[in-house]
Amino acid sequence: MIFNDSLISKQKDVPLRPNWRRDVIVLNILFVYPIFRQRLFKWELTILYQIISIMQLRNIAIIAHVDHGKTTLVDKMLITGQLFEAHEKVGELIMDSNDLERERGITILSKNASVRYKDYKINIIDTPGHADFGGEVERVLNMADGVLLLVDAFEGPMPQTRFVLQKALELGLKPIVVINKVDKENCRPDEVHDAVFELMFNLDATEEQLDFPTVYGSAKHNWMAEDWVEPTDNITYLLDAIVEHIPPPKVGEGTTQMQITSLDHSPYIGRIAIGRMERGSLEAGQAVNLVKRDGSLQRSRVKELYVFEGLGKKKTDRIEAGEIGAVVGIEGFEIGDTIADFENPEGLAPIAIDEPTMSMLFTINNSPFFGKEGKFVTSRHIKDRLDKELEKNLALQVKDTGSADSFLVYGRGVLHLSVLIETMRREGYELQIGQPQVLIKEIDGKKCEPIEELTIDLPEKVSGTAINMVTQRKGEMLAMNLKGDRTILEFIIPSRGIIGMRNEMLTATAGEAIMSHRFKEYAPWKGDIPSRTNGSMISGDTGVVIPYAIDKLQDRGKFFVDPGEKVYTGQVVGEHSRGNDLVVKVNKTKKLSNVRASGSDDKAKIAPAIKFSLEEALEYIQEDEYVEVTPQSIRLRKIYLDENERKRMGKKILVEN
Repeated sequence: MIFNDSLISKQKDVPLRPNWRRDVIVLNILFVYPIFRQRLFKWELTILYQIISIMQLRNIAIIAHVDHGKTTLVDKMLITGQLFEAHEKVGELIMDSNDLERERGITILSKNASVRYKDYKINIIDTPGHADFGGEVERVLNMADGVLLLVDAFEGPMPQTRFVLQKALELGLKPIVVINKVDKENCRPDEVHDAVFELMFNLDATEEQLDFPTVYGSAKHNWMAEDWVEPTDNITYLLDAIVEHIPPPKVGEGTTQMQITSLDHSPYIGRIAIGRMERGSLEAGQAVNLVKRDGSLQRSRVKELYVFEGLGKKKTDRIEAGEIGAVVGIEGFEIGDTIADFENPEGLAPIAIDEPTMSMLFTINNSPFFGKEGKFVTSRHIKDRLDKELEKNLALQVKDTGSADSFLVYGRGVLHLSVLIETMRREGYELQIGQPQVLIKEIDGKKCEPIEELTIDLPEKVSGTAINMVTQRKGEMLAMNLKGDRTILEFIIPSRGIIGMRNEMLTATAGEAIMSHRFKEYAPWKGDIPSRTNGSMISGDTGVVIPYAIDKLQDRGKFFVDPGEKVYTGQVVGEHSRGNDLVVKVNKTKKLSNVRASGSDDKAKIAPAIKFSLEEALEYIQEDEYVEVTPQSIRLRKIYLDENERKRMGKKILVEN
């Protein structure tokens, strides 16, 4: 085996040591003249092995819009890499290990895995597709050298596709476009390819990035090919494209540098720092300096090192430059810190994260049902849990309100914060959440609010209803495109206008509308937006819901509770058919007597109660209401449970305004 310049002819972007040609000569001597092997210095062998391992390494991130098949493609890559024994039963959505991810069908947390293909190791980074999880995307893209951009062959590029792709292009990553689901009815792969090119051009991609290779196929049916009209029986064409077009890691000269971009936790070994070696190497037992985001230094020592193999981690004694690895033993680290050389520490630039656009009030549960379902109920429990979340969730911020029982939590959107709340309730927390509020800024002396790009995919016959609904909420239509019997509407709209619109849109379109949105910019205040027009029906007593009472009140509105449920005074039990709030007695029983009239005991016909998901509940409530969240229940309630106190506070607010 002779090593020469042809080995690196395609790797011109890889900065190599000045003595590269001498290393090639040494390697030739090693293989051609075995007698000289004994005289090779250990450091020369180390250099040669480093170069070879770097050239056989590929770090890729997979980015896509929600539900375009990203996690399914990762499943097929893992299976092709023969990570599973023949007798093992392999399920679906292997990388979506979180229960919430499997239930919702979306990726929330970025994850690492690796595949061995031929002589190459491919590190795979699975990223979220929703803009609300932008904090996850931005930090993990720093570990990649290229991206697989996965696009649906029918839908084409969508708002979230644009968001994540823009981040990848800004980092200079090389893209490979995978047009998935080409076996879908009415698919249009060629048009989608042109749309992707136009999108990259609009995002100021370089000429090299615009010269992207394209792979067609169906991840669900396990095939990828150069031409979508000629299916194959495996996805090896995609893996070959990764090896050929994604460059090996760029390794710089200098002392040790590894930026912490993610973290893990083990009950046995504690916190684990995950990142990519930018330069140098790390060894188990090595003394290092931790360079904090503010530039301060913290001395530490590496205890154990791991690299990603398949779906797990493999212990190693050394991590070389370009490799993605995990470090155990570093104390007090945060995401964005740099593990650097002990004697000559040099930190990397902190990871820039987009600012939050929305806030919610988190407070303790003080309802009459306090502590009956959860085990973590105090403000200390909630504060500790939020502090723990801050360590890994970069897009999250927590601020004090001046009250020991309440905290303002800032995030990227309702979905971003609702995932945190849902996770907390499953862990046993009880808390109450206030109405989502957008963050207002003053820019150049003007009051400004967050503006979002909204895309609605719906049947053509109901497009007029959707347009009317969005324009009432200060939305402006940008484009209207027909795709088969469906219409794609594009708007810009204040973030305030999107809150609470999903339920109304689904009702108006008989559940046919598909909405997606992403933050665009801050723009001048658009004026008042009409909120929910219907009032609430509020329980006047504590007790069990009686079917007789519900039956007699059905003409007053829609109910959120079923007969037999326990309710308390001040709980929102339904939506009033009019604009004002109404106090009702849902636990009122029928008065019994010895005299019965014919027909007085007719069977009650009670409509099914409306049950909100957590996001729907958060978008539904008004300013004077809370969502009470416990491990078993999601209830709506008034902030002030007593009717007289609500009236006093309402008058006080009117006087102040």
